[in-house]
Amino acid sequence: MTKPISISLSPNAEKDDIELAFKLISKPWLWKKGTAVEQLENEFKSYLGVKHAVSFNSGRSAFLAILESIPFNNKDLSCSLTSSPKEVMLQAFTCNAASNPIIWSGLKPVYQDVDESDFNIETKSLQDKLTSRTRAMVVQHTFGLPANMDEVLKFCQEKDLILIEDCAHSLGASYKGKKVGTFGRAAFFSFSRDKVISSVYGGMAVTDDDELAQLLRAFQEKIGYPSYSWIFQQLLHPVLMDRIILPNYGFLGKYLLVLFQWLNILSKAVHWREKIGKKPGYFPKRFPNALAVLALNQFKKLERFNQHRKEIASIYSEGLKNSTFVLPLGYDDRENIFLRFPIRHFNAHQIIKDAWRKNMLIGDWYTTAIAPHDTRMDKLEYDFGECPRAEELSKETLNLPTHINISEKDAQKIVSFLKQYDSPVKMKQPLNRD
Repeated sequence: MTKPISISLSPNAEKDDIELAFKLISKPWLWKKGTAVEQLENEFKSYLGVKHAVSFNSGRSAFLAILESIPFNNKDLSCSLTSSPKEVMLQAFTCNAASNPIIWSGLKPVYQDVDESDFNIETKSLQDKLTSRTRAMVVQHTFGLPANMDEVLKFCQEKDLILIEDCAHSLGASYKGKKVGTFGRAAFFSFSRDKVISSVYGGMAVTDDDELAQLLRAFQEKIGYPSYSWIFQQLLHPVLMDRIILPNYGFLGKYLLVLFQWLNILSKAVHWREKIGKKPGYFPKRFPNALAVLALNQFKKLERFNQHRKEIASIYSEGLKNSTFVLPLGYDDRENIFLRFPIRHFNAHQIIKDAWRKNMLIGDWYTTAIAPHDTRMDKLEYDFGECPRAEELSKETLNLPTHINISEKDAQKIVSFLKQYDSPVKMKQPLNRD
């Protein structure tokens, strides 16, 4: 059987990653403690040029650690004595993994609409939802496309808000020559199965604030490691995906994936509890040594991975230019890394379905204002109609794979497939803001 062209089924794993995971399975004494965690933290600090990097078992664990460690109540004691929760601004057109840590921390998420030119937070209307309880803003660099940080920083400075960067999509991207993740009080990164580098699960919190770093380290110390069975799940993931599931995906593999997840042999990217605003028991936890070994191996390949993404993105840009597909805008002051290559089309959801039938598993981030589609919006404190542009984008956005296992031939095949949908119906083009 032929492996599918896939956007999210363990996309970054190469032969050496598979072999490394397979070897680690037989060495349980290396699963929890070892030298890899400290080494990864140090290399992360050096790469970003930050003072502190503290690892966790997921990006949302890292985000939760940041929220639990920042003293939000210090801003206004009189307000802190009221029963109303403090508020954190974030964009819609996101995943429940961005909303849930805010809720788990006892804070209130306040959703902002997005700019259709880069899928990031729209800054012109931020004032409309600002209240005396607003304490922080989370800026998500969606799909590896950096947000307009000049506007964001200006607003946060004027309104005395704490800036937290969500860099789950954007390790290696930069704005005006400065790496994302280095603009705010803190930032967090994800090493999930479909992120820039992958250890199936994993994350990092970074900061230049010494006091915050001390609190993050104390939080890391107290939460403990995930269970051996949980670590085993993650080590199995790249092995089973590469050896059994993906080679047979079109025939039996997709059903085996569901079965393995149902039997709890493999983990899901999003636990059902997260879809209703609840926290699974394995969050937050420390980053286990075995997964840090996998992340380190991937981190060494970061520049090659991101250069490949840019080359594949250029194939999509060239192949779909002058079509009725709306392509992401380029900005001279931003270096995009294109975790995924997002495009827009009025018939996006049908195109995705048709592509899957042809074994091209292109992406659907995001089909609802807060993904995945079966998330209970009310439990995530989102009201329908609250962010109309984000809701509209969720109907017309599809994203194309750029990871290291996508060849130029694969990209050309996707372009050829998409061109049959190049209809005369024109969509509104986004305006270049710069």
